[in-house]
Amino acid sequence: MIVENSKGKELFTQKCVTCHTLGKPQDMSTVVAPALNGVMKHLKMIHSEKANGVAFIKDYVMNPSESKALCMPKKIKRFGLMPSQKGNVTPEELEVIANWMFENYPQKGFKGMGHGKI
Repeated sequence: MIVENSKGKELFTQKCVTCHTLGKPQDMSTVVAPALNGVMKHLKMIHSEKANGVAFIKDYVMNPSESKALCMPKKIKRFGLMPSQKGNVTPEELEVIANWMFENYPQKGFKGMGHGKI
């Protein structure tokens, strides 16, 4: 169940939704980054424990690298590497966002687009 009125969702909407949609994108031609459902599906395949997943998010968002990326290589080719969010989000905000993401995504019933393994 998604916690609709949480501080995490509010911060995600302010800081992240410019690139990462909360649901299925309406117009795929305008997509600039993977949607949150897909991001979290891949993250939880590798980091199923919340503490590990949240730690990964906090590190990756501030210090992204191709070697750390969990998405399929063709996603990096399509979208490029996520830029560091240093200066856009504080560590405290990121802690709230990462916990909210882990607790609420991927949404129940999300299947992905059938692109296979990461």
